Amino acid sequence: MPKKLIKRYTPNPDTLKNHKHLKIFGDLLHDGNLWHLNRRSASGAFAIGLFMCWVPLPSQMIMAAGLAIIFRVNLPLSVALVWISNPLTMPPMFYFAYLVGAYCLQEPVQQWHFELSWQWLFDIVNTIGPALLTGCAVLAVLSAALGYFTVHWIWKLSVIRNRSQRRSRGKPQR
Repeated sequence: MPKKLIKRYTPNPDTLKNHKHLKIFGDLLHDGNLWHLNRRSASGAFAIGLFMCWVPLPSQMIMAAGLAIIFRVNLPLSVALVWISNPLTMPPMFYFAYLVGAYCLQEPVQQWHFELSWQWLFDIVNTIGPALLTGCAVLAVLSAALGYFTVHWIWKLSVIRNRSQRRSRGKPQR
């Protein structure tokens, strides 16, 4: 079941291979391991995608693709999960990350507004940057670990359940 569900929502490999920003990876995109979907590759892809969605930079998709290539996990899933942080979800996500970082650094919370630009990124480095980046790092690691172990566990339970169902179908009824 996890495999069918994941395949339904991941981008087409040919679309990703021809994506203008991913062409920088060239022949590395032809590695078959990047397109296989199994427990290891799905768990790793979830970890990478969930980690990268907390990175407050506009190039998250390219960085997720690079990490998927390095760790040889499912590339479409890694890239698709980055879109958890989209223009609608970024402001609340990064505000929450800032609150977490301010708590971790024991700083008072300052008022600020989110803007999707390089200038905003450079401006916040001096004011709320340390708290925001700390919060992003903490939430990235927690999200990646939670995503990895949850997908690994669900996939393993699904395999056990499928084997059990096959065994029970193979036994004659009395």
